[in-house]
Amino acid sequence: MRAGERDEGAGEAAGAGDGRLGIAELGAEPGERATLVQFSSAFCQPCRATRRILDEVAAMVGGVRHIEIDAEKNLDLVRALGIEKTPTVLVLDAAGRIVRRAAGMPRKADVIAALGAAV
Repeated sequence: MRAGERDEGAGEAAGAGDGRLGIAELGAEPGERATLVQFSSAFCQPCRATRRILDEVAAMVGGVRHIEIDAEKNLDLVRALGIEKTPTVLVLDAAGRIVRRAAGMPRKADVIAALGAAV
């Protein structure tokens, strides 16, 4: 998605059991085709802009859902996934596998391009 991007290959996430994230980990129903998972913190300014960007992309692309997770309230998941800063965005495919991840505020075009790996 831009600087700090990492291709997850097979989508194995440390501590996520079979490498998939579902409703139990996300706290919400994932998208039918893909899910944009954003890890945020309360006082993170770039997190607000990232929320807007991901909401816009999810509204543009059918079957894609944006789920925001409070990093401070979900420390076990943050540690299991190796989240080191906010915002961090994970792109999940329909099966809940992580196919892309990026730290920092993404550009809208980069998010749309990253969805190509998931759908």
